[in-house]
Amino acid sequence: MVDIHALPYNGTTPTGGDSLIQDLNVYYESGDIAWMLAATALVLFMVPGVGFFYSGLARRKSALSLIWVTLMAVGVTSFQWFFWGYSLAFSHSAGKFLGDLSNIGFRNVLAAPSVASERIPDLLFAVYQGMFASITVALAVGAVAERGRMLPCVIFMFIWSTLIYDPIACWTWNPAGWVSQMGGIDFAGGTPVHISSGSAALAYSLMLGKRRGHGTHELNFRPHNVTQIIIGTVFLWVGWFGFNAGSALSANMRAVMAAVNTNVAASVGGVTWCLLDYRLERKWSAVGFCSGVVAGLVAITPGSGFVPPWAAVIFGAIAGSSCNYATKVKFYLGIDDALDIFAVHGIGGFVGNMLTGIFAADYVAHLDGFTTIPGGGISGHWMQLAYQLADSVSGFAYSFGGTCLILFLINLMPGLGLRADEEAEIIGMDDAEIGEFAYDFVEFTRDVVNGGDMLDDESKFSADRDSLTAHEKAFSSTVGDDPRRSR
Repeated sequence: MVDIHALPYNGTTPTGGDSLIQDLNVYYESGDIAWMLAATALVLFMVPGVGFFYSGLARRKSALSLIWVTLMAVGVTSFQWFFWGYSLAFSHSAGKFLGDLSNIGFRNVLAAPSVASERIPDLLFAVYQGMFASITVALAVGAVAERGRMLPCVIFMFIWSTLIYDPIACWTWNPAGWVSQMGGIDFAGGTPVHISSGSAALAYSLMLGKRRGHGTHELNFRPHNVTQIIIGTVFLWVGWFGFNAGSALSANMRAVMAAVNTNVAASVGGVTWCLLDYRLERKWSAVGFCSGVVAGLVAITPGSGFVPPWAAVIFGAIAGSSCNYATKVKFYLGIDDALDIFAVHGIGGFVGNMLTGIFAADYVAHLDGFTTIPGGGISGHWMQLAYQLADSVSGFAYSFGGTCLILFLINLMPGLGLRADEEAEIIGMDDAEIGEFAYDFVEFTRDVVNGGDMLDDESKFSADRDSLTAHEKAFSSTVGDDPRRSR
């Protein structure tokens, strides 16, 4: 009988061998390669999901800018990851806090077994983890909603991914990292992805300041496009299977368990949030259900490959309720987190980390055939909670403090003021920063108000303040809704 299994890796070169004289494919299972390529695409699929979700929550006059900024995050972060991000996070000779530049520009990143798993090669692991870096940045920069300028945000993306994301990813997932060495467990990104992005969004919101009209009736509005929020949620829900199940880094039973846990937690989270909203409003909120689904997905992320399915029910219920109540935190802090990024991702990631410390099971982790852990609190290893707490608190403090410092310095640079001026905020980020609109009728309405005299190459943003107010009034009479009070 012919042995169809991969051969043990026996190379010694950094690239894994010479492809001109060796078949470098023999060290890996084709099924593992295929699954991880699919998982990579699924994680990328989540980015437009974030864009649609954020855009639907915002007012229509800034809807396109939030889709743009999430997609731009992929472009900027993907280059950063290729240039030195991957090396700083996952070089084989990394230290406890950060990697070195031995793999700068993907140098020697080819067919040697990856630092995280011998089941897949370096190059595949690099592109897969690059999608994680991209969506983390996309989640964080939603904080620019309705008042942040695009150019400083783009510069922030490159700097933040280098100074904040890469070190946290290194110390959490690189076997040499201090959290990994300590015994902290994080299957798919409770701290590197969610706590880091949630705390960064909170810091960005703080440094930008409150939106015009915050605390008044002017900002008492509903999401402008609920259908877009639902579409974004569907993209995220589907893509999260690649995010969590793909983190098994192989096509195995642990990946299957992660997929099951992902779906259960998302479902329970959505139902929980919806029920909590119904208790107050006596309405079955679609936005509430979608928010709960995302909260459940966030919470199960660190534990999806460590806990049994019955625990995923608890993850979803606690995440749905805790993130729901956490949306009030911004009012106590006096920070205008317009899209509740910290409430869902920061708090959701923390809840998931701590619950993982309680419900982690050794037999679930060993479903991949080689991972061994002592288990969580229910297995008698209550020390795991301390590890999880240390990981969570350090990730929050480093990301929040570092983000504030980065933004403070960027804001000092000529031409890189973080916030748009009041005139731009009134007319909307789409017109002021992008020059395009999410909906044709927005531009059409403004042209009508100008009497059809505005030239095609004339900027709508050049109008004076009185004209801007007239634009909004005419827009209100056209669509039957005040754009300052509806998203």
